[in-house]
Amino acid sequence: MSTRGTPGIPGTPGTPAPHPAAPTLTPSPTRTLSLTRTTATAARVLRQLGHDPRTIALLLLIPCVMLFLLRYVFDGSPRTFDNIGASLLGIFPLITMFLVTSIATLRERTSGTLERLLAMPLAKGDLIAGYALAFGALAIVQSALATGLAVWFLGLDVTGSPWLLLLVALLDALLGTALGLFVSAFAASEFQAVQFMPAVIFPQLLLCGLFTPRDTMHPALEAVSDVLPMSYAVDGMNEVLRHTDMTTAFVRDALIVAGCALLVLVLGAATLKRRTA
Repeated sequence: MSTRGTPGIPGTPGTPAPHPAAPTLTPSPTRTLSLTRTTATAARVLRQLGHDPRTIALLLLIPCVMLFLLRYVFDGSPRTFDNIGASLLGIFPLITMFLVTSIATLRERTSGTLERLLAMPLAKGDLIAGYALAFGALAIVQSALATGLAVWFLGLDVTGSPWLLLLVALLDALLGTALGLFVSAFAASEFQAVQFMPAVIFPQLLLCGLFTPRDTMHPALEAVSDVLPMSYAVDGMNEVLRHTDMTTAFVRDALIVAGCALLVLVLGAATLKRRTA
């Protein structure tokens, strides 16, 4: 009796077993921004910073020390301090927040912490927002200390409200945080992160109108300064310096600085890497 099965009928002797069906891949759900995950990330960053007193000192004290030195550099010319002190009140926090944020984020990536965090149900937006929230809280303290020192101790003479100075200083610090998070994606070491400061900060410092009015610059440089956020930070500080009330130009400048900070944060989330190459 033949044991050969009927061709094409599965299960009979001599018939090849059917190929197993390919598994259906179910796409993982998109991880959206979560307030709980964002605040948890911010709390973790603040706890880590709490164990690093040197970083806390850099963030909170250096802008105050620089303003103090500037005041007595121009001890014989208080009006000069009034003219540039308000602008530097916003520039110093921007620079310090840029340095600390870029180095801290890069350290997270090179140590593998960032890769472990992103392997969890944590979106890049949660991480960036958490960092921005943590450093934003420090920026509030930093800006309040610097503004209080400049206005009530060093005698910075402003026509407008000191609270408007504080607002612009805070927006500048948040912009520095956003820029630091963004450029950290392109650095492979802490040294490279510091090297980005001449490329990102120094051109803005020269063209923002601190040393000379922007409308007296070469037209090409004036056009470049028109697209740099630090220019509008300095313009906003000058509005407070010269006007008693909040002006339309001040509102425009503050919104531009805030919008630039938000845009850079979005770009930072888009370019964030799990680890260095």
